Amino acid sequence: MSRPIQDAYIVAASRTPIGKAPKGAFRNIRPDDLMVVALRAALAQVPSLDPATIEDAIVGCAIPEGEQGLNVGRIAALLAGLPNTVGGVTVNRFCASGLTALAMAADRIRVGEAEVMIAAGCESMSMVPMMGNAPSMNMHVFDRSENLGIAYGMGLTAEKVATQWKVSREDQDAFAVESHRRALAAQAAGEFADEICPVEAVEKFPDLASGDVAVSSRTVTLDEGPRADTSLEGLARLRPVFAAKGSVTAGNSSQMSDGAGALIVVSERILRQFNLTPLARFVSFSVRGVPPEIMGIGPKEAIPAALKTAGLKQDDIGWIELNEAFAAQSLAVIRDLGLDAARVNPMGGAIALGHPLGATGAIRAATVVHALRRRRLKYGMVTMCVGTGMGAAGILERM
Repeated sequence: MSRPIQDAYIVAASRTPIGKAPKGAFRNIRPDDLMVVALRAALAQVPSLDPATIEDAIVGCAIPEGEQGLNVGRIAALLAGLPNTVGGVTVNRFCASGLTALAMAADRIRVGEAEVMIAAGCESMSMVPMMGNAPSMNMHVFDRSENLGIAYGMGLTAEKVATQWKVSREDQDAFAVESHRRALAAQAAGEFADEICPVEAVEKFPDLASGDVAVSSRTVTLDEGPRADTSLEGLARLRPVFAAKGSVTAGNSSQMSDGAGALIVVSERILRQFNLTPLARFVSFSVRGVPPEIMGIGPKEAIPAALKTAGLKQDDIGWIELNEAFAAQSLAVIRDLGLDAARVNPMGGAIALGHPLGATGAIRAATVVHALRRRRLKYGMVTMCVGTGMGAAGILERM
């Protein structure tokens, strides 16, 4: 017997600050511990909700090995103090892992298989490097030329997008400067306060002479990435890092980062039962494939698909979080689709704020949820390119 499709509502959304990797504030904090902070903060936003009603925690992670292996989703749920009855699973769609986790959680509710779900993401690029500790590429990737793009580094794909879409070095650097400017302005205005949960960073230093252990602690409340000294002149001096005569530099690329984000998604029945106020409704999600060698252009295919499913037009979206993997691909997507640049990353993006891979989708979803309410906008979107040639997009509606 089929069930009617029901709406899924986000009632809590929280994230940690984003730390710089590999030498930032969270370099010695495990990703599952960052996830615990985000989960507890999200639960604190809905104190009337009985945790025993939560069925599952879906946690995105792009490199699920090492300190974030062994099903980090289930482990983090238990460490956060959730009942043993709450399940946990880790999902991997590279940079769209956190957004995919949200879509999967919403789908469980929409088809009537669950009433309360956690959607989250975590990543420590300080502890687990890009590509993981022991990458092993399938050698059949090299059998045919059309598969070679699978093996391309992300920076090289950005170079190919810059060339194909004619995005100049000057435009990339200007985009990066604006990302930092917007992020710093948002921090100064306190616009991240609703979404960020503080993290206590504790470090211990042994004194071999005395045998004592010195302990230092500080509370991190802001993203570490934004830099007030970012300038066109400074960025122009940076050398390309992926192609000898290229245009993609460390300054116009996203930062390696550590962080976590968590959202709680419920059915309408749970809203009534626990007298919860919905922050947003999950509207639609789409993922589309593109050639792996130009993976950065993925959102230009995913965005129209998500809009079509939602029955919306591009102009209906008042806030767009377009993950800035690289300035080159961000500008290519913006220009190709004719996006309103003022609506794209109004508080800066990953070039300034950082990009903790599998956590980014959940983090940016928290940004959208709170920004829509603060600015009283109707619809928002989270979208990103994805390694091996994909784009993902999810649409949220303010309630």
